[in-house]
Amino acid sequence: MTVITPPGPGDRIIDEPLSEALSRRYLAYALSVITDRALPDVRDGLKPVQRRVLYAMREMRLNPENAARKCAKIVGEVMGGYHPHGDQSIYDTLVRMAQSFAQRYPQVDGQGNFGNIDGDNAAAMRYTEGKLTVAATLLLDGIEEDAVDFKPTYDGSDTEPVVLPAGFPNLLANGSTGIAVGMATSIPPHNAGELIDACLLLLDQPDASTEALMTHVQGPDFPTGGVIVEPRSSLLNTYETGRGGVRVRATWAKEDLGKGTYQIVITEIPYQVRKAELIEQLAELIDAKKAPLLGDVRDESAEDVRVVLEPKSRNVEPEVLMESLFKLSDLETRFSVNLNVLDARGTPGVMGLKQALVAFLDHRREVLVRRARHRLAKIEARLHILDGLMIAYLNLDEVIRIVRYEEHPKAKLIETFSLSELQADAILNTRLRQLARLEEMEIRREHAELAEERDGIVTMLASDKAQWKLVGEGLKHTKAQLADLNVRRSTFAEAPQIDTEAALEAMIVREPITVILSERGWIRAAKGRVEDPSELKFKEGDKLQFLVPAETTDKLLIFASDGRFFTLACNNLPGARGHGEPLRLMIDLDDKVGLIDVFPHKAGTKRVLASKAGYGFILPEEEAIAFRRAGKQVLNAGDPTKKGEGAAVCLPLGNADQLAVIGDNGKILVFPVSELPEMPRGKGVKLQSYREGGLRDAMAFSETEGAAWITADGRQRAWPEWKEWLGRRAGAGKLAPKGFPATKRFRPKT
Repeated sequence: MTVITPPGPGDRIIDEPLSEALSRRYLAYALSVITDRALPDVRDGLKPVQRRVLYAMREMRLNPENAARKCAKIVGEVMGGYHPHGDQSIYDTLVRMAQSFAQRYPQVDGQGNFGNIDGDNAAAMRYTEGKLTVAATLLLDGIEEDAVDFKPTYDGSDTEPVVLPAGFPNLLANGSTGIAVGMATSIPPHNAGELIDACLLLLDQPDASTEALMTHVQGPDFPTGGVIVEPRSSLLNTYETGRGGVRVRATWAKEDLGKGTYQIVITEIPYQVRKAELIEQLAELIDAKKAPLLGDVRDESAEDVRVVLEPKSRNVEPEVLMESLFKLSDLETRFSVNLNVLDARGTPGVMGLKQALVAFLDHRREVLVRRARHRLAKIEARLHILDGLMIAYLNLDEVIRIVRYEEHPKAKLIETFSLSELQADAILNTRLRQLARLEEMEIRREHAELAEERDGIVTMLASDKAQWKLVGEGLKHTKAQLADLNVRRSTFAEAPQIDTEAALEAMIVREPITVILSERGWIRAAKGRVEDPSELKFKEGDKLQFLVPAETTDKLLIFASDGRFFTLACNNLPGARGHGEPLRLMIDLDDKVGLIDVFPHKAGTKRVLASKAGYGFILPEEEAIAFRRAGKQVLNAGDPTKKGEGAAVCLPLGNADQLAVIGDNGKILVFPVSELPEMPRGKGVKLQSYREGGLRDAMAFSETEGAAWITADGRQRAWPEWKEWLGRRAGAGKLAPKGFPATKRFRPKT
């Protein structure tokens, strides 16, 4: 007996570089996620888990006309036979396939609590039941007729379909989302009737352009409805490239309440927006005073969506109110489009509308041909049997004699009439009552019908034109079956051009205020003008840093040392009672980042921005406005916590035509403002050269008015000889004149 010695521990060790081992294994993982989880197949629009759920339900005979079964039973069948990745992931997929607000054409007819548009979760799988919908049966139609390839299941005990026959373009009809390794997909739902019409156009005109297809496929058709306000040119580019986005808004109407009052009723909300979270978001906007035109919001929804908005005042125009809310909340969202799918060979790639529809049509043609060949094989087998039965009827007496008297009747029949074993078995299995004359006529009729059908199939298989014609007829039949579901839900409109900012400002009473900002970052707004800053009170150890005259209708711009601008509405600033509120609770500003300047925005104003490194440019103030907590990065100034980096200057340009800069080395350079570029953001150009240190300060002035600096005690001192320091930008400059402040600044630091 041969004894096999197991390998020693050393023989099991593979010596290879760690980088190669990691890259190979990570690549295998990435490909598995891409092909087996995240990306749908362009042919049937399904991911593997969705395909397995539908196939398992078909095997359980959960057809639309049959009774539903417990979802726990369905999940168990899927997990045990096809998808061994945990019951929760399978049930989550099944639930989504049953949600009419998530799927344009649900594939599971769910009975029980399958969640709602508020975002509530579905009941446990032991409480819910499900069966296939008509749309799902259209996807599975023909699967038993060798229409698609099958592959072994995970344990090799059974087989599962590689792809479903897909009677309609499910990829675009229901859409899909998924995140893989290094790639993602995001496909909005569409109207199946429109997609089928576009397919029929492609069958008639294979060279039809994307623009021609869009005469049928107008745009996405979301299950929750809404109003699509994306321009047609943008949609065309999205459908041509497979990448882009779609803006969709809530559907609303004005309801008059009498006596000049009204309310706004929202009946449809954007796709994938949870109603409860939307109402909470609107309520937070009211509490934070970020939606000054909105008075109240309440949910009056039952089975249909009904969200009621009350304006702050009857004088508020409903269009203005809604435009402001579209900007502030999820009443308007942008659905990102990335048509990244797996093609027929399993290769991921981004497709346009035409490419996706052509791939679907190619798949339908292949399904048609395979089903035809399967049917042809069945017909040939039946005709073979009928030929044998015809021989038996023509020689009935001899057949009876052989069956009655021969010891081996089967062999004798084969020998006497040159039959096959199948034909002989069919004759021997014929019942006595089937020997009647009428049965013979029925066999002749069936033989003639099958022969005619066979000839038609053979002719069709030999003609590409006939195949495409049958594909079109099948799509028309599918469209008729989905007729009740093909009523468009999303509508199209152009977003009105309304100046919401002007409307909001019109609602604010214009009053003078003084913005007070302390060194520790506490901000407040006092009514009127503060004549004596020494009377202001601060927390212990704190003192005044900025005192800014403004008005309630102004936008307050805050320039930080990291080059970012922050914008605050002056009417929303805390009052002067007490010490105000911490500025860093209103904006995302690190404690290590300082403030360079604070000022109210004035339309048409331009400013000179410069970094400590000596680079700068001219900025139109409009480019600095951004009502975001994170602010807007305008000047690339480096890390302000490091020496020689960060922002240094932010000064208004006015009508100045000359710029004077001074470095830490005490040298001054004057050059024309025209040498500076005007930019919305960036690093800028070099203002002055330094061997050591960096930019300390700058001053803009007009040549006709002359230059002057301000001393430490606040007095202005003229500088008539400034032209002696005139030079070209990026020069080193000359030492400051006698009497220049020792701080090396043109004005005292705030």
